[in-house]
Amino acid sequence: MEHTPNLFVGIMSGTSCDGIDVAIVDPSAPHPLVYFEEHAMPDELRRQLLELAERGSCTLEMLGTLDRALGIAYASAVQATLARAEIAHERIAAIGCHGQTIRHDPCASPPFTLQIGCPATLAEQTGITVVDDFRRRDMAAGGQGAPLAPFAHRQLFAHPKRITVVLNIGGIANLTWLEPEGATMGFDCGPGNMIMDGLMQHFSKGARRFDLDGRLAAQGRVCEPLLNDLLTHPFIRQRPPKSTGREDFGKAMVHRLLNWPHLSDADRMATACAFTVRCIALQRRWLPADADRWLICGGGARNRHLMRSLQQALAPAIVHSTNHVGVPPQAVEAVCFAILAQHCLLGRVNTLASVTGAQHDSCGGRITPGANWPRLLRMGSGAWTH
Repeated sequence: MEHTPNLFVGIMSGTSCDGIDVAIVDPSAPHPLVYFEEHAMPDELRRQLLELAERGSCTLEMLGTLDRALGIAYASAVQATLARAEIAHERIAAIGCHGQTIRHDPCASPPFTLQIGCPATLAEQTGITVVDDFRRRDMAAGGQGAPLAPFAHRQLFAHPKRITVVLNIGGIANLTWLEPEGATMGFDCGPGNMIMDGLMQHFSKGARRFDLDGRLAAQGRVCEPLLNDLLTHPFIRQRPPKSTGREDFGKAMVHRLLNWPHLSDADRMATACAFTVRCIALQRRWLPADADRWLICGGGARNRHLMRSLQQALAPAIVHSTNHVGVPPQAVEAVCFAILAQHCLLGRVNTLASVTGAQHDSCGGRITPGANWPRLLRMGSGAWTH
């Protein structure tokens, strides 16, 4: 029996490099998520990726080696997920892979962005066609190349009567503003988990990657002079469209907190958490209207102290994790890239100029044919869309 390739796989590994998220998705279904799994990033690969992401540390040899190594890790994660989900490879039309961001500089001249995770290796080892490199098409059209998820957020989370904000808290925090009828807006807010994770790794000498449930932050007191100093960062006052990354809120910002005198580890963590919350709350000034509800996704949704702080800062709006509407917070971005991959294969718009500031909407993504490519061409797009 020949399987119809009506499913897509989405892969996401965020700026924290802490894991590989794999989602199996039916983009045409009312509830698209079929199966989701998280895979730990191998420790040595993670260490090397974080080193590569710091300015001045990149060599061509390192870039090429890690590109291949990450492609192998992605392929292993996809194979394991399909096996555990008991879903045949033949049912997958394509893999949408964001890749690992190494540089993202929309303010350079010319602007550029770079993600790695060899799509040829991924296509070869899985036999499945791969869509990656979603950002550069938008940059070529004058956009920021980010954020990309708002296009898919509308399909997943728009409410017929309520204004919804989807807030993704990964290493960087970004939001999507969804009007009930039509309008979509989105931009990066500033740091998400990145600074807090960097502090915890420093405090624990690498033994812990993050502040579990925000327990350390909950024990500390916010240092208001330090918080006010952090809030002078120019990105926070910048008007959308805008995007940022480790270049703005990475190691240098962690050192800024560590170098502030006479604070306990808990106080530094509490202040870093407050900085993330304040950056998010301040971005409401750019939204066209107050939102009725905020849906939180990404790793930050697991941080109970952060979630409590957001509920206070964003009141009276309703604040829930995306679990409340049936999508696990950690799965959301992987689901989004599966949806973006489907639209790329169909030649349809999947990147919004209203979000990125580009001259026009565009269809982003680079297609690397896998062993299933001839079959996809024979069957036509009717196999994976209604």
